[in-house]
Amino acid sequence: EEIQRETTYPDGKVEKVLKNGCHLIFFPNGTWKKVDSDGKTVTITFFNGDVKQVMPDQTVIYYYADAKTTHTTYSDGLEVLHFSNGQIEKHYPDGKKEITFPDQTIKNLFTDGQEESIFPDGTIVRIQRDGSKTIEFNNGQRELHTSQFKRREYPDGTVKTVYVNGQQETKYVSGRVRVKDKDGNIIMDTKL
Repeated sequence: EEIQRETTYPDGKVEKVLKNGCHLIFFPNGTWKKVDSDGKTVTITFFNGDVKQVMPDQTVIYYYADAKTTHTTYSDGLEVLHFSNGQIEKHYPDGKKEITFPDQTIKNLFTDGQEESIFPDGTIVRIQRDGSKTIEFNNGQRELHTSQFKRREYPDGTVKTVYVNGQQETKYVSGRVRVKDKDGNIIMDTKL
């Protein structure tokens, strides 16, 4: 673009005004700033390679050159980070976070301390504030992990529970209950 006016300041800063209305400001440390003709779009390219853009709607896009990471802050408070490995993080104004990992696993971190992970195979893991965990498998099975036991529920209604002392209890849909001690010895079996 053709330069309409160029001004050099005592501090070494140089400002160029282009005929299209853009302003370019060059700083002695190598940083430069471009203000588009609309006056609302500003791009700052820092000496270290970082780039900050402020858009007309006040969206701020910051690119960290060393980390190859882009951090976008929207006017509604949503922040989105794109990492070089493909990971994407969304930080919502209410404090919720959503992380999409390169393998497409999605992890949600809620403000009340709960977590939810959705894996590419359809498995869903939910962790409560008390540390208990629910796992829903894509085959219809479900597991509940607490500090007292681990329980697996099967689609046919069978429920197997393993307690912290190693004792196992299996309840079948027929009503049968089988209990084993920590070594796997049957200590009760109600065959119906």
